[in-house]
Parts: sequence; structure tokens; C-alpha cells
Amino acid sequence: MDLEQKIKISNNLELTSSEILLLYEDMVLGRYFEDMCAQMYYRGKMFGFVHLYTGQEAISTGVIKSLQQDDYACSTYRDHVHALSKGVTPREVMAELFGKETGCCKGRGGSMHIFSKKNNFLGGFAFIGEGIPVATGAAFQSMYRQLVLKEVTNLQVVACFFGDGTTNVGQFFECLNMAALWKLPIIFVVENNQWAIGMAHPRSSSVPEIHLKAAAFGMPGEEVDGMDVLAVKEVTERAVARARRGEGPTLIEALTYRFRGHSLADPDELRSFQEKEAWTARDPIKKLANYITENNIASNSDLEKVNTQIKAVVEDSIDFATKSPDPSVEDLHKYLFLS
Repeated sequence: MDLEQKIKISNNLELTSSEILLLYEDMVLGRYFEDMCAQMYYRGKMFGFVHLYTGQEAISTGVIKSLQQDDYACSTYRDHVHALSKGVTPREVMAELFGKETGCCKGRGGSMHIFSKKNNFLGGFAFIGEGIPVATGAAFQSMYRQLVLKEVTNLQVVACFFGDGTTNVGQFFECLNMAALWKLPIIFVVENNQWAIGMAHPRSSSVPEIHLKAAAFGMPGEEVDGMDVLAVKEVTERAVARARRGEGPTLIEALTYRFRGHSLADPDELRSFQEKEAWTARDPIKKLANYITENNIASNSDLEKVNTQIKAVVEDSIDFATKSPDPSVEDLHKYLFLS
């Protein structure tokens, strides 16, 4: 099939074959990277808490690959894959996880604080809700630079990721209200993976359907299958277009599931085997792979070549991180303050 041939995904979404394959590559990169992180953590190469994204790749890919390069993304403590989708290299992220000087934060951030100025990746945040005000501020400056300073003609959009547990804290409500009031160019993306550490979502919220909370602020709220990258992309492109036109924010609730425990220190004994089996059967990468082969976009052997290439990239990131220098003790006080 011609890689530039347009394929009608739905009435509102058309993608070329090459664009669909890029979505697949990005999801596979996230999956293999996180699998390798688990190995390295248990080998003692990473320290502290490490929260993996396995199973949720369709959201990172579907949302971030709908943004322009100069748009912003803001993450949580489950931030490795968001950073990769936004363009931070596997070498930079892995080196950061190893605490090395070549990491994207010079080894000072670690797993929960990935940040990249050059990629407009606003960082991961250890406490729930911390990133929402930062993302809201980024959306405000985007509008201010366009409307007041007249610096840019293109309104930069912000994608703000957070989990279902965050939607019961004050920052969520305060920032949604502010964003709607000022019509800020921001997309609030709830990655509803059904569990906030060990708390099942329906037990913690009087309104379990998070997207319905958008109505309180007069903004659109949409629910989407977070295990379907094409569905996520369709909803996101609609929200991005709305934000860039100056029409304000959208709340997207992506229904998904993390295939591992809350962190790599979590024995994951609270979730039932049947629940895990039901969700892993809906693996978003397998779903997209089936779509690709069934629509003759690529063959199974083509996809296997992609898998092999991505594995080599991830293994290279391990080699790079292993050989990279540790931060110098003499530089202990560097990067604490902006000069």
C-alpha cells in the first residue's frame, strides 16, 4: 500500500498509512522502554519509585502525536512515555533514570521529574494535581504572547495529563474553572486507569463519569476508549482544533488500564486476576497491529521489523546510560536556581 494513501478512519479522521505506522512505532517504543525499565529497576540500576505506563500507550501517542512540535505537554509521575512521545530521546530519558549527567535533567530529576525545555515538555510531578496549575499557566502565557505581546500568530496548545485520582482534588476544579473562564488553549486529559494507587475509582468519586464534570465549567467533556489510539487521536484532534481557534479547553476522559502495579514496588495484590485479564486482552498495541494488517497497511513481518528496530533503540539507550558519567560531587549545588 502507498504510505501516503489516505485512509478514512471515521467520518472525522483520515490518516495516511505512514502516519498510522508512526503511531504504532511510538506505542511500541513506549512499551519496550518501560519493559526495559522494569528489568533495570530490579537489577538495581534505578532508585526510588518508578511508575510504569504499560498498557496506557494509546493515550500518550494519540494525544501528543496530535500536537505540533511547539505545543506543550505536562505529565505526572508516570512520565517516561509522555516524554518519549514528545520527542525527548530514549538516551536522554534512560540516562536520567540512571541518574547520569547525560540525562535530560542532568540526573537530578529521576523517574518522576522528567523535563525538557527544548521539547516543550513541562515535566513530571510527584504529587497528584501538581502539574495542572503549571499546564494552566503555560496555556495562559501562550494566549498572552499572542494577544498581548503579539509575538506569535499560532496559538500554542497545552496537553495536561493526570489520573482519575487527581479529579477529586482542588487544583483540578480551580484550574478547569480558570481555563474555561479565560478560554485557555488547554486539553485536560484524564487517564482513567480505574485505580488511584489502591483505591478503585468508583469508590472515590460521587460522579464516576469524570467527563461529565466538565459541564460544571461550561466546557466540552468527552469520554473515549483509551485502549484505541485511533479513537484517542480523533477526539484529541477535535479538541486541539477548538483550542487553537481560541474557543477554550476540553476535558477528555480516556478509559484505560495499567498492566503493572502502581509502581514497581507495588505487589499489585488488590486487583483481581479476572479484571487484569479482561483489560490485557484489549492491549492497545495488538489492537492497532490487527488494524494495520487487516487493512493491508503493513504485513506482520513489516511490524516485526519495526519491533526489532525499536528494541535496538532501547538497548542502545541502556548502553548509553550505563557508560555515561555520574554527576560530579563538585556540581552538587548546580541547577538549584535559575541565574
